[in-house]
Amino acid sequence: MISMNEIDRVTGATVYTSDGDKIGSANQVYLDDTTGAPQWVTVNTGLFGASESFVPLSEAVLRDDRLEVPFDKKMVKDAPRLGESGHLSQQEEHELYRYYGLSGPTGTDDGSVGTSDTAGHDTSGPSTDDAMTRSEEHLEVGTQERETGRARLRKYVTTETETVDVPVRREEVRLEREPITEGDAGAAQDGPVISEEEHEVVLHEERPVVTTEAVPVERVRMEKESVTDTETVSGDVRKEHIDLDDTETAKGNRVER
Repeated sequence: MISMNEIDRVTGATVYTSDGDKIGSANQVYLDDTTGAPQWVTVNTGLFGASESFVPLSEAVLRDDRLEVPFDKKMVKDAPRLGESGHLSQQEEHELYRYYGLSGPTGTDDGSVGTSDTAGHDTSGPSTDDAMTRSEEHLEVGTQERETGRARLRKYVTTETETVDVPVRREEVRLEREPITEGDAGAAQDGPVISEEEHEVVLHEERPVVTTEAVPVERVRMEKESVTDTETVSGDVRKEHIDLDDTETAKGNRVER
C-alpha cells in the first residue's frame, strides 16, 4: 500500500509488473474522497505514452524509482479509459474494481464502496489545499532495433586479357665477303678450282610461351560500422492550463502577480 508520504515519489516513477516487465510511467495519483489515502495512479502506456490507464495502488510496492504492480502489461493497457474530468465517479471506480478483480475499500465482494461518495480524485483537486497542480505530458522517445538487410561476401571469377611485351631473339643469315690476297690464296682453295657445293646453317628463334600462375593478392573481410542519423518524430501531448474564474463579487478583489 502506498502512503501519503510516497505520493511525490510515485509521480514520474517507472511502472513495472511484478515479473519486471516495464509498463509505462506513473502520472497522476488519485486519492480516496473519504479517507484521503492514495487509491489509483494513471500510467502512460503505448507508443510515446499516448494512452493512459488507471491502476490500483492497494497492492502496489514502491522500490526507489520503480512502482511494481501485480498486473500484467496487457491488462493495464486494456483497462477502461475513465476519469476524463479529473475525478472518478463511484460508478467509474466500481467498473475499475470489477475489471481488476478487486473488492472496494469497504471489502464488499462486488467492489462497491458503500453509500458515501468515496470515488477517487486528483491530488491537485479542491479537497487538498488552495493550490492546483498543473501537469503536462512529455514525449518519451526510444529506439527499437530491427533488421534492415543482410550483406555477404561472394567470390566469382572473370576473364580478362592482359597484354605484355616480351623480347624474343631470332637468328638471321648474313653474308660476309673477304677478298683473297696472294698470301692466303693457297689456303683459301681446297679441291678443284671450279666446282659446285652447298653449306647449310640451322637458324633458331625464340617464341613467347604463356602460362598462368595463381597467387594471393589481398584478403577481404566484412566489418560492421554504426552510423548515427537523426529522424524527426512527433506525437500528441496533453497539457493542463489553469485560469482564474472570477465571480461577480470577487472581480474587484483580484490582484495580478
